[in-house]
Amino acid sequence: MFSFPVHLALHIPDGYLSLPVSLVTGGIAIALIALSLNRVQSEYKERTVPLMGVCAAFIFAAQMVNFPIVGGTSGHLLGGTLAGILLGPWAASLVMSVVFIVQSVMFQDGGLTALGANITIMGLIGTFGGYYLYKGIRFLIGRNTWLGMSVSTAIASWTSVVVAAAVCAVLLALSDTVPLALGMTAMLTWHFAIGIGEAFITLAVTSFIWKTRPELIYGNSLERPDLS
Repeated sequence: MFSFPVHLALHIPDGYLSLPVSLVTGGIAIALIALSLNRVQSEYKERTVPLMGVCAAFIFAAQMVNFPIVGGTSGHLLGGTLAGILLGPWAASLVMSVVFIVQSVMFQDGGLTALGANITIMGLIGTFGGYYLYKGIRFLIGRNTWLGMSVSTAIASWTSVVVAAAVCAVLLALSDTVPLALGMTAMLTWHFAIGIGEAFITLAVTSFIWKTRPELIYGNSLERPDLS
């Protein structure tokens, strides 16, 4: 019976994906990085660059710290939605891509042949999916209120992890690595809990920034928003 590697679930190692899946996800990742570079160069201000570096360093360090979940296993921050909230989806996708490349090359956390898939799963879904879900919910609840920010942050962070886990299970099934039903059950079971941890950490960081330097949150005006 196939033993699913929970601790590597969203950092897919070498040998788990078929060549066609690796090529397609690699192409998506390259296109994402190229588009993000173009958008960042043309639209973002120079002050964003230092923030990108700080954000990348924080997410890289935070991913090294595991938090316990049920069943004796653990999870760690993915950070895609956090990066999207602070930097916007384009700059955030570059930050997450750099983090995954460094992890894969220097720490063997995720395989080189699966790098495109890892960037697509955790970068594209986490940054773009998480950011736009956050943006939509925040707009509906109250764009300039702490309640709107906090609720949208928590929901988007949790959802991005769960959706990324589901997509990972689909890619593994397409590669004939694990049956879809088994992979989906294993991934969603663990990442339901990991997503809660992701939501708590992301909300803690964004709440602190909201109350101290709200202008650092992407899309906020320089005027201090409602902190209530």
